This record gives sequence, C-alpha cells and structure tokens, in this order.
Amino acid sequence: MRAERLFLLATIAAVLLLAGCGSAPVRDSAPSGRIGRLPADAVPRPEPYSRWGNGPVYEVLGTRYTVLPTANGYSERGVASWYGEKFHGRLTSSREPYDMYAMTAAHKSLPLPTYVEVRNLRNGRSIVVRVNDRGPFVHNRIIDLSYAAALRLGMVEDGTSLVEVTAITFDEPSGDRPTREVTAAPPAAATPIAEQPDPIRNVNGERLFVQVGAFGERGNAQRRLSLLSGNGIDNAFVHEDLGSGSAIYRVRIGPVSEVIQYDILVEQLENLGIFDPWLIAE
Repeated sequence: MRAERLFLLATIAAVLLLAGCGSAPVRDSAPSGRIGRLPADAVPRPEPYSRWGNGPVYEVLGTRYTVLPTANGYSERGVASWYGEKFHGRLTSSREPYDMYAMTAAHKSLPLPTYVEVRNLRNGRSIVVRVNDRGPFVHNRIIDLSYAAALRLGMVEDGTSLVEVTAITFDEPSGDRPTREVTAAPPAAATPIAEQPDPIRNVNGERLFVQVGAFGERGNAQRRLSLLSGNGIDNAFVHEDLGSGSAIYRVRIGPVSEVIQYDILVEQLENLGIFDPWLIAE
C-alpha cells in the first residue's frame, strides 16, 4: 500500500507540473529579481461588474463554467496556486493588464471584480486581493494569486497552499455561509519584504480534515466509513455532532497538512465516486 501511494504521489506531481493552470507552471514564472517592498492589501470598494469575463457561462479546455450572479455568501477552503512573469502585462479576462506585483487573483466563478480575503491555513497569514481574472484551470485548485499576493502569503516557494477564501461584499449577505462585510478604508502602507515574519505552520492551532458526508443515522455514516477503509483510506473516522439538538454523524478524514496529501486524497475519493469533499478547519 505504501508503494502504491508513493507511485500515486509521483504521478500527481508530474501531472501538475505539466498541466499548466490558467497560468504558467509556478516555479518557472517568478521574476528574476526581488521586489523591495510588498504591496499593501487591495482596498475593497463598490465597483460595477466588468463587461468582460462575466459569462454567465464560458468554456475553457472543453469544460463549461458558470459565473455566480453575486459574491454574497461565498466562502471556500481548498488549494491556491499563483502565476507571475509569463503573464505579466497580458490582458486578464476583464481586459485589464495583468500585473504580477499587484494584489489580484483569478477565480473560475466569482463575478469580476470581486474582493476576497485569502487566509493561508498553514501559517495564518491573511491578505485581501481583487479578483479580475479567470482560472486556475487545473483540477482541485480554487484560486490563482498574483506573484505579489503569493509572496505576502508565504507560498511562493511551495507553489501552492491550503487556503480559505471569503468574499468581501457591500450588500446584505445571503445563504448560510459567512460573508465578510467591510467599509472602504484608505490603503495601508506597503510592508518592506524584510519585515515579513517567517511562516509558522498551524499558527492558529487549527487542524484540517476532509469531510465526505454528514448523516442523520449512524449506520449510514458507518457504511461510508467502511467504504473508505476498505479502499485503503485508513485515517477516516465518524465525528458525532450534537450542536443542533439531534445527532449528525460526520465522516471525516485526516488530519491533512500538505497540498500533495490533499490532492492524493481527492483523487482517491473521486475514484470511489465521492466528488464533494469539504475541507474543515478545527
């Protein structure tokens, strides 16, 4: 089993290097020199949606994507990547020139532009970026950050990181997911790169789990657990949640700490017909 997992890890790593996102392979796209000062966060402000890149449906590489009608209530955890020098100066999906030194990002379904807060779940750093492009068009990636944004999050060297992305809006939130609401404020001063703290893994003491089902009956949860364990996923368990008054049995896997570990797990789950894993931070 260990040999099979090592083979799967190597295969996934090779595919990710060759696939390309809506951006270049990250290790080949950093600028040749260093930037002296990192830019401040993007400052959220109400903006009309762009005439370009807002669908409502578009197709890339044979896959159709649907643009959300609003960013209200959007919050998601998953894998972030970044893109840089190869696309510097090219037009984004909103027809704005891409600036790898600006605090921007690409997303497959959020309206353009949308402001989002991105939190690195490995080191606790948070930034605010303006989404003005489409991508990343690689499986199991939820946002593509500019080079500067990735540098601020401390994920340039690794190329990817597990993150939480939360929309920032100026309207009443809808749905059952949290929406961060803000009042526009003057931009903060740029931060010298030398003053950025070293990454501290799990700085908030959080552990990450992948949830693959929530059931009202323990028997259904146990059947899902048996499916996982019978196919080599041996770190799954049932979490009993009594918070709503009646018990909910949540099937979770983990903890997970690395992107490659998460990628392998998602691949295994899809082979079992499970396509809606949910990344949980506790």
